[in-house]
Amino acid sequence: MAGNMAPYSAAPPAIDERANFDLIRHGHQDLVQAVAFNTYGDRCATGSVDGKIRVFNRHKDGVWRHCDNWGAHAGEILELQWLPPTIYPNLLASLGIEGRFKLWAEDPSAAPGRRFSNRASTSSAPSTRQQHPTNAPYDSPLPGGNPSTSTAASTNPNPKAAFETRNARAPYRSFSMKHVDDSRHTYLALVSSDGGLTVYENTSPDDLADYTQLDELAVCARPARGEETAFRVRFDPNPDVCYTALRAGVPADALSLVVASMDMVRVYRTRDVVTASLGVATAGRQLYLAAEIGGHRGLVRDVAWAPGNIRGYDILATACQDGYVRVFKVMTPAGGGKDKALEEGEGEAPGWGVAEVKKHVRRNAGAAGDDDGGRRGGTAMEAKSGIRVGFDQLRTGGAERRTAMDPAQVRHVVTELSRLDSHRTPVWRVGFDDDGHILGSVGDEGKLLCYRQKPDGTWAKSSELAMMKMKMATP
Repeated sequence: MAGNMAPYSAAPPAIDERANFDLIRHGHQDLVQAVAFNTYGDRCATGSVDGKIRVFNRHKDGVWRHCDNWGAHAGEILELQWLPPTIYPNLLASLGIEGRFKLWAEDPSAAPGRRFSNRASTSSAPSTRQQHPTNAPYDSPLPGGNPSTSTAASTNPNPKAAFETRNARAPYRSFSMKHVDDSRHTYLALVSSDGGLTVYENTSPDDLADYTQLDELAVCARPARGEETAFRVRFDPNPDVCYTALRAGVPADALSLVVASMDMVRVYRTRDVVTASLGVATAGRQLYLAAEIGGHRGLVRDVAWAPGNIRGYDILATACQDGYVRVFKVMTPAGGGKDKALEEGEGEAPGWGVAEVKKHVRRNAGAAGDDDGGRRGGTAMEAKSGIRVGFDQLRTGGAERRTAMDPAQVRHVVTELSRLDSHRTPVWRVGFDDDGHILGSVGDEGKLLCYRQKPDGTWAKSSELAMMKMKMATP
């Protein structure tokens, strides 16, 4: 027994007392309102109330160094997001308080301090590829080491974004982007202050500076003038639709997103539709309301969609003004006694064997054949014109998309897993890690709380992080 014991059985090993957190001097002249990391976690972008964006790179020695700094918006920056590294060059999206959405492209050949802000002077457009650009070196440390003073001369006074859009009716308040590697298409979702949701798709996979509108609808009634509002939109971060949703009938290429508007949360998915314009039938995709989540006793400040839908269902989390972090489970039962028992917590999940796959393929093939036969038989007149559909959507807020008896709409069941009140103050932000196993939230008290899922499916607090200032006594 003694020979198998570790050599330090009598005394514990020495603990590495080096700092596990990096403190970065961001150099902004005002409060930092938005922070975003890239997929690899080695690039960080910060957005300030003064409208400026700063980008930092983490080098092999573990030191964060300043890369670029430019005035992106005329006012406060609300949100930032890096696009996946499969897109070259690197793209950074931003949204300002003035309601303008901008997409910034990096020029790897430019000198540090002009990589994003000087991109407009180049003629090449952003493109997508499947490899990470390893031949594009990161920046080098700037002279002086202080980002607030060393980049003042190198900042472009009139930077131009690779793509920019705004809403003429109401300013945008939240955005989300998703890139699909298989089709090499990029999608953009925007929510405006009047409750309108607009989804765009890039017209060419190799040109991310040109987008066409995919669909538009109203997610809630227009708020009254002077009323406090809260809007947030997030795409499903998973590369593929959950396998249970596929079996229930959700298309493999369907887009899924969650929208928080005021005190309600809604989940939308896309379905295949046929519209008629000037007597010509055109196939396309349309959003429909898959699930509606209520029960919030205040404004929903943030919403997050968890990665890792291999578990057989999707998980959503919300941050509410009433001080609660709520976690929900979204299921798509295919119907039958097994699925009903599964909703009630009894029985086991239906299998995903060869027989089930063949049945699913035959059902989809039959539906596709019916659609083709219907179009050949002259039933294409049932498709509404694009103008009529647009007016109906804006007038009813998309309610007909939920109530219509359309086989392309799949039933969704939402169950609240946990209601966490550890903050006891209004909660502002929630987010999952890359695996969907850890949930983090930030409240008014300035603490970062982390939660983990227990074996019974509920979530519980696991750790807490807070910044404290301490004065060291002089000896």
